[in-house]
Amino acid sequence: MFPFVSPLPGQSDVFLFALVLCRIGGLFAALPLFGGRRLPARIKIVVVLSVTLVCFPILKIVPPPIPGDAFTLGLLVMREMLIGLTLAFITQIIFAAVEFSGQIIGLQMGFSISSVIDPSMGNQMQIMSVMQSLLATLFFLSLNIHHVFIHAIVDSFTVIPLGGWTMSESLIHFLVNATSNVFILGIRLAAPVMVTLLLTSVVLGIMARAFPQMNVFMVSFPLNIGLGFMVLGMTLLLFFHVLELSFGNLAEQVTTVFRLLAKGG
Repeated sequence: MFPFVSPLPGQSDVFLFALVLCRIGGLFAALPLFGGRRLPARIKIVVVLSVTLVCFPILKIVPPPIPGDAFTLGLLVMREMLIGLTLAFITQIIFAAVEFSGQIIGLQMGFSISSVIDPSMGNQMQIMSVMQSLLATLFFLSLNIHHVFIHAIVDSFTVIPLGGWTMSESLIHFLVNATSNVFILGIRLAAPVMVTLLLTSVVLGIMARAFPQMNVFMVSFPLNIGLGFMVLGMTLLLFFHVLELSFGNLAEQVTTVFRLLAKGG
C-alpha cells in the first residue's frame, strides 16, 4: 500500500506566488488590448494566472521575509505592481501618440463633433482616433511585441528583486522625456494629412476671394473628408513604418527601465 502524499504549498510559497502574480498582473493591466475594457475580466484573470503558473517554476527568486503587518504587505504588493505598470507605460506612450494623431486628423477632417465608443478602453473618442488605435493594436500584435514584454517581465526577476521598485531621479527624468515624445510621434503620424488639408484650406481661401459667390464652407466639408481618407490610404505604409520604428525601440527602452529600476541603477 502506497501512502498518498499531497505536496501542499507552504505559506512562503503562496506568498512568493502572490508577489509574482502581482508583477505580471501589473504588466498585463497596462498592455494594449489586455488592459482595455473590451476584454472580459475572466479572460484577463485566466491569462495572468496561466502566464504566472508557466513562469513561476523556472524563476530563481530569493523570497523576501514575510511582513508582519498589513501595511508593509500592501506596500510590497504595490511595489510589485508598479514594476509591471512601469514596463507597460512605455508602450502606452506610443498608443497615446497614435490617439493624439487621430485627434488632429479628425479635427482637420471635420470629425470633431463625432465620437464613438473606443472598444479597447471603453470611453468616447473621435472616430479617427479609434481607427488609428485599432490599426496600431493589430500591428502591435502582428509584430509579436507583446512577446517582448512577456520575456521582459520574466527577465525582470533576475534584475530587480522582489520589492525592489525604487523611484529615482533618473527614472523620473526618463519617463518625462519618453512622455514628451507623445507630441513628436503624434505630429509625425499625422503630418501627411495635416500638410495636405492645410494646403487645401489655403487653396479654398484663395478661391473664396476670387469667387465670392461660391459657398466655400459647404464645399470644404466633403473635400476635406475625401482628401483626408485618400491621403490616409496612400500613406498607410508610412504610418506603419513610423510605428515599426517606435516599436523597435521598445527593447532598448525596457533595458533602460531595468537599469533604472534596479537598486543602485
